[in-house]
Amino acid sequence: MKVTIIGKNFRTYDKLEETIEKKFEKLGKYFSDDIAANVILSHEKGKDKLEATINAKGTVFRTEQRADDIYEAVDKSIDKLASQMSKFKGKLQKRYNDNKSVRFEAIPQMEQEETNADGEIVKTKEFDLRPMDTEEAILEMEMLQHDFFVFLNMESDSINVVYRRDDGDYGLLVPKY
Repeated sequence: MKVTIIGKNFRTYDKLEETIEKKFEKLGKYFSDDIAANVILSHEKGKDKLEATINAKGTVFRTEQRADDIYEAVDKSIDKLASQMSKFKGKLQKRYNDNKSVRFEAIPQMEQEETNADGEIVKTKEFDLRPMDTEEAILEMEMLQHDFFVFLNMESDSINVVYRRDDGDYGLLVPKY
């Protein structure tokens, strides 16, 4: 696994980078291809923050962890990513049954921001719309740890939004023309 480490308002050092690479290498056993992990370290509001994203041929695993100590954030991130891989193992197998980039046998079975008062747009994000069904969109949303996900519904050929409701279920927004 190729690990890219970036520090934003955070000074990295060799021992920390070696620890991060070593721990992320352990997650590399879940993938047959050489994949990339992007790790961003920062210090916000008195806590160390680690954001990690692993892109594996159409599948994205992501976590964002804050802790008093950066090593604690690294451990939390590794645990969270391994948990995501375990949690979504079955769904990923169904979705990528012919794809050999994920080693499903290596994934263990799972055991049972601040808002702006002025309403200004402070960040713009571009993304690719891939055709998928509702189940795939929910899977992507959960793996990204987002509360909603915009996608091109392959059944209706329209842009839809799935979202997580407060009761734990999901909602689907369908435009009416």
